[in-house]
Amino acid sequence: MSESADRYRKVSEAFTRRVVSVPADAWDRPAPCAGWVARDVVGHLVEWLPAFFFDTFDLDHPPVPSVEADPAAAWSVVDGTIQSALDDPAVAARVRSTPMGDWTFAQTIDTICTPDVLIHTWDLARATGLDERLDPDEIHRFASAMEPMDEMLRASGQYGPRVPVSDEADEQTRVLAFLGRRP
Repeated sequence: MSESADRYRKVSEAFTRRVVSVPADAWDRPAPCAGWVARDVVGHLVEWLPAFFFDTFDLDHPPVPSVEADPAAAWSVVDGTIQSALDDPAVAARVRSTPMGDWTFAQTIDTICTPDVLIHTWDLARATGLDERLDPDEIHRFASAMEPMDEMLRASGQYGPRVPVSDEADEQTRVLAFLGRRP
């Protein structure tokens, strides 16, 4: 197993635990992302991950169920496809041209997918009243990587304005506030 595969597994398992724990009546609760409900958090990942990774890296996968009908089943297919690809050294080492340059599948997952799943774990938990704690090692890794790119990330439009927090705030709170969320 590679570090990338292990890191993704740890983060995706935490997201999966939240997905399968969402009460049936909580899928339409508002999420922290403006205009989204809990189901949209899963829908976001189920839409963009296959659209980018499955095609770019030529990943075989079963049909992805509708998030509207079964968010957990939809996530399971996407997650299983990504994890299987990471666990296959030949697939993990595939190099493709990406917007960031020529990167391997594992490098691309590690840099843009795993952090996205991590943060959306909090979004889903916040929307549905589940455990909001995120892996502290992954939060630290995220903070270390993103903070130096603050200006560029803000210019991308992917993040809202930084939310002010106290100097005593823990690292997870600071990361969420960095992304424009109100912890």
